[in-house]
Amino acid sequence: MDRLLRNPKVVIGLAILAFFVLVAIFGPWLISALGLNPRAVDDGAIATPPSADHWLGTNNTGQDLFAQLVVGARGSVVVGALAGTIATVMAVAVGTTSGYLGGTADRTINAIVNVLMTLPGFALLFIIAGYVQNAGYILIALVIGLLGWPGGARSIRAQTLSLRNRDFTSALRTTGESTWRIILVEVIPHLGGVISAMFLSALVGGIFAESSLAFLGLGDTSGITWGTMIAQAQSSGAILRGQWWYFLPPGLCIAIIGFATALINFGLDEITNPKLNSSLAARTRRFNADLARANGRKVTA
Repeated sequence: MDRLLRNPKVVIGLAILAFFVLVAIFGPWLISALGLNPRAVDDGAIATPPSADHWLGTNNTGQDLFAQLVVGARGSVVVGALAGTIATVMAVAVGTTSGYLGGTADRTINAIVNVLMTLPGFALLFIIAGYVQNAGYILIALVIGLLGWPGGARSIRAQTLSLRNRDFTSALRTTGESTWRIILVEVIPHLGGVISAMFLSALVGGIFAESSLAFLGLGDTSGITWGTMIAQAQSSGAILRGQWWYFLPPGLCIAIIGFATALINFGLDEITNPKLNSSLAARTRRFNADLARANGRKVTA
């Protein structure tokens, strides 16, 4: 944990994610406390730019976009977090089981995973969302999560195959430890970096998928998310009219979350990857040496 908190990329990424999580949790209460209503119509302010009365302007029906942006964070973040959790849990469960058991079980599970990976995930998501009219956030997240785990399962399986033949797992098997205890207590903790990176990627993928469905007019069209805001901006021609305050804020929020997860993944790579670690240390030593020479001091090893 100390190494994580000393890495600036991880700290900045976690701070950004924590901010959006807090907005998702407390945002609707904040909007109510400010006396705003994301669905209220102001007839005197139709498609107006940001002002003192409407901090992010209004849309083509006179609704406050700041209120919609804050309230919409809950739907988008909930879908991403739930979809990421489902996909990650399934990938870890299937990948570790397949990689550690080996033999017939591994071949059977791997064959099923390979078949599932050939299925067009977004096309299936498109069909399911279109068939279930006005599907709620939870259902959308379930579908995204259930369709997004096969790729992660293959990565976990490859890592588990390596850990299965390590000395510590072999020693535990000889002492009579059960297979599931070795997987839960020894194998999965060693996969922490891979699992966290997988969850962050799945979280962003869930938000992107929900936004894409909303943009196409599918999913929970009655709710407010960043995706529905972008979809409404597109359908009303806000982009062609130059109403940047309509579509830019929700798109920017999605991009910032993606940037935060990328920062965390880069930081985790620097911490867990020995090659990156040694390369970073070497660059730091060279920088310190160059700085010392520039200051005319004697360089020490």
